[in-house]
Amino acid sequence: MTLVTFEIIRMLAFSAIAAIISLAISPFLISFLHKVKFWKKEARLKAISGEIASVFNSLHKVRETTVPRGGGILIWTSATFVALLFWALSFLPSPWWFKILNFLSRKETWLPFFTLIVGSLVGLLDDISTVYGLGKYIGGGISFWYRMGIVCTIGFIGGLWFYYKLGWTTMHIPLLFNFPAGIDIFIGWFYIPLFVVVMLAAWAGGVIDGLDGLAGGTFASIFGAFTIIAFVQGKADLATFCAVICGTLFAFLWFNIPPARFYMTETGVLGLTSTMTVVAFLTDSVIVLPIIAGLLVLEAGSVIIQLLSKKVRKKKIWQSTPIHHHFEAIGWTPCQITMRFWIVGIVLASLGVAIRLLG
Repeated sequence: MTLVTFEIIRMLAFSAIAAIISLAISPFLISFLHKVKFWKKEARLKAISGEIASVFNSLHKVRETTVPRGGGILIWTSATFVALLFWALSFLPSPWWFKILNFLSRKETWLPFFTLIVGSLVGLLDDISTVYGLGKYIGGGISFWYRMGIVCTIGFIGGLWFYYKLGWTTMHIPLLFNFPAGIDIFIGWFYIPLFVVVMLAAWAGGVIDGLDGLAGGTFASIFGAFTIIAFVQGKADLATFCAVICGTLFAFLWFNIPPARFYMTETGVLGLTSTMTVVAFLTDSVIVLPIIAGLLVLEAGSVIIQLLSKKVRKKKIWQSTPIHHHFEAIGWTPCQITMRFWIVGIVLASLGVAIRLLG
């Protein structure tokens, strides 16, 4: 067996193991979330702009107050269990092959693993605040500005680590000047603010978590894309880490497709978007991240454009945002929206991978 064959087997096997473990613990998590009534006690009354969210409430009022939040717990706890299990087994004197199964490595996976845990725990605090502290802020939970500050802090620490600890000072741009391979542009210390901006933009795309199955399928295509990119670049541990996240997302989708048994919410969204950012930088794929994560760009962009339109033109462009709610309002069924967005997401992820691999 060649090394490449082994790495492919490890990557696929660990993805399957993560999925099986996630499927096994899902019923217990769902039961626990119901037991503690981990859902909003009131539906969101106002939009982010401060006006009454009439369209949103007409579509989701009942589901908001009956379906548990916190489904993202399944994703990061399962991924953490798999990573730490095989890391611990690697210290056993025998059998010898336990050592080569470990994919937690300082060079490739420590940073995204740490980011997944920190982002997910912060998101969990926000979910807890939303469920048990509703009313202090629009939509409940930790204030928008506090969350933005936390995301900026995570991004700043990540930028410092990449610039000072890892010595990254360039960014690869495929297709430019040296077609098709592209060039590496020196950006020096600008790497730090760039990291913060990308982290914020990725987090903003988390508004995609609004329909049964939509966020899970979207993130699966994104991390699937980075699994391929990392593997082709020879980062087998990072590819395995991304594949493990994909496995947990597949299990999450089993219980999140219509009718959803739980929602991902902030504990999943913040953990995944933060990790996605770190993985994009580790694979030097930041320039194609807006393509691979094109659905997140579309969702966040629709909210920003809607707010600007209300401010400048004093009227809406869409009936409701993020834009998947607009499609609901004009008559698309939730299943139609989710499946069509999945298709678009997979196509965009494939295009992003193709462009990045040219370099």
